[in-house]
Amino acid sequence: MYIKKILWAIALIGLVIAGFIANYIYGAMFSSNTAFEEDYKYIFISNEANYNDVRLQLEPLLEDISDFDALAKQKKYVSNVRPGKYKITKGMNNNDIINSIRSGNVPVKLAFNNQNSLESLAGRVAIQIDADSIALLEAMTDSEFLSKKGFNKATALGMYLPNSYELFWNTTPKVFVERMHKEYNRFWNAGRLAKAKALNYSPDQVMALASIVYEESKQKTEQPRVAGVYINRLKRRIPLQADPTIKFAAYQLPQYKNTIIRRVLNVHKDIDSPYNTYKNAGLPPGLITMPDLSAIDAVLNYEKHQYIYFAADPKRIGFHRFAKTLSQHNINARNYHRYLDQQGIRK
Repeated sequence: MYIKKILWAIALIGLVIAGFIANYIYGAMFSSNTAFEEDYKYIFISNEANYNDVRLQLEPLLEDISDFDALAKQKKYVSNVRPGKYKITKGMNNNDIINSIRSGNVPVKLAFNNQNSLESLAGRVAIQIDADSIALLEAMTDSEFLSKKGFNKATALGMYLPNSYELFWNTTPKVFVERMHKEYNRFWNAGRLAKAKALNYSPDQVMALASIVYEESKQKTEQPRVAGVYINRLKRRIPLQADPTIKFAAYQLPQYKNTIIRRVLNVHKDIDSPYNTYKNAGLPPGLITMPDLSAIDAVLNYEKHQYIYFAADPKRIGFHRFAKTLSQHNINARNYHRYLDQQGIRK
């Protein structure tokens, strides 16, 4: 009888302990453990992060980090950290949080435009994903990659089309450039390639001309007409004489670094550069900036007309006056130069 009582007591204690453990496990797994008032928070886990790095981000967001630690160890998350952007929703329990940061990588919207070099593009991208600008630039300028994809240093910027893209925050530089090449191929569909072929231009040449058109005019309604002027000049073997190419050539020189050329002068036109379209016939060897998609399509769908010249319109800033004859162009140019003089713009 005495032994029976002992056995019953042991069994009872065991049940109490088991109940306590079950309650603890239930609480650790299924009780809410968030400590923030907002509807949700995001954590960002880099490719090099370990569990301690994740824990540092989670600790201020949770009511009890020790309960989370216990479950993370049990579910083997501590040795299987996965990089990415993850959403923690208010009221989540530890089990939901672990499931979220294990398999709920949230895509980010990456956007860029108006970048005038691969260096500036790398910097712009680096603030939006985990990859740093140096690693991105190395991937963008990798000679083997460029050769394989049919680009070179002068044309490489043309592979990156200004837009917004959905990708993961932990995207690596190599994955990024491959993704951008896929987007480039998607843009250059059969229709656009046929239009480029009809112009007798390669996509690289279209991009180079589009970059000039874009620098000349940000007005989408005017870009096809500007493109038509340049195509007329190219067809007649007249030098493009595009001021934006002169500025680009100047900015490559030490004396023009960190300066803004607001007025192209004769001294600029004498710069020895393959991008100087006053000295060199035809298109420059590559892009002078990243053109908007509208400028690319403006070249492919250029306005057919007889204009050979254009000058900035002092009465409609941002727009231009077009001319078929040199005499009319000289009048338009003098009017604009007079406007620059009145504004005190000398260089």
